[in-house]
Amino acid sequence: MNVLAIDAGNTRIKWGVHDGQHWRRKSWLATVHAARLKKLLAGMPPPDMIVIANVAGGALRERLRRALPERPAPCWLKSTRALCGVKNSYTNPAQLGCDRWAALIGARRLHAGALVVVNAGTALTVDALTDEGVFVGGLILPGAELMHRALARDTAALGMRRGRFSFFPASTGDAIASGAVNALAGAIERMAHFLAQAGQPAPTCVLSGGGAALIAPHLNLEVELVDNLVLEGLVVIAHEAS
Repeated sequence: MNVLAIDAGNTRIKWGVHDGQHWRRKSWLATVHAARLKKLLAGMPPPDMIVIANVAGGALRERLRRALPERPAPCWLKSTRALCGVKNSYTNPAQLGCDRWAALIGARRLHAGALVVVNAGTALTVDALTDEGVFVGGLILPGAELMHRALARDTAALGMRRGRFSFFPASTGDAIASGAVNALAGAIERMAHFLAQAGQPAPTCVLSGGGAALIAPHLNLEVELVDNLVLEGLVVIAHEAS
């Protein structure tokens, strides 16, 4: 079964075609160019199923709908109380971002045991998954680029300075870059600590997203990098539904 999986975010639309065993193709385009997806898909085998995680609103949903094949009708993912062996502990399960829900399902299929599931994109999401497959909660914080922009916009003297990570930054640019990395890595490590305090086995961090390479070297955890965890989860969901 050919599955077209689409992870539609605020900055990028990631997509891939999976044949049931392997990814035949994976790519991305800027969200502002969503209409170009029609041309990109023209050379691909027709999908048997289309499954989409869209967190960028109704306008993008309509643009995607126009870019997709007429058939089959796409499945627009919504977060539920339980799916594919993962349970959702949100008070209102539908309020959980569908991209986070797909990522949790993808992580659970790839790895057993307790997990800290992280997507490092425009925002950083840090979600806790127990050994029993229960999503117990998570964090959302600005990604590194958003942190830089906030400082540049809301402080008079810092501006949009670039720098490198350092244990002991000796320039303003390095201080900003190092502060962002430490904030992101710290949130991930604290979530791992919270899971351990709750009696869970030492968790693995499953890390995905465009900012993953920036964070991974600075984590004091076992880390598994996954190219696009949301797409992996969408394929699991598609096969569960077929």
